[in-house]
Amino acid sequence: MKKRGMKRQVVGTVVSDKTDKTVIVQVERLVKHQLYKKYIRRRSKFSAHDELNSCRTGDKVLITESRPLSRTKKWRVNQIVEKAV
Repeated sequence: MKKRGMKRQVVGTVVSDKTDKTVIVQVERLVKHQLYKKYIRRRSKFSAHDELNSCRTGDKVLITESRPLSRTKKWRVNQIVEKAV
């Protein structure tokens, strides 16, 4: 059960920064296959709010769940963990 006041945080890579104040972040996670017990890489894409337009494609960012900001945006960029080269 989810604790009250706890916001989900995930680290992902920015795959698109074309829209104003919004970035698309791809998050990868490893899931064990039930039958074959082999780890499978699963990917999810989230639209995140970037107030300062500081993120660029390839950056590794920490995003935090928030209230809905638009139809697709329910995450905010918390910090840039690693800049792209």
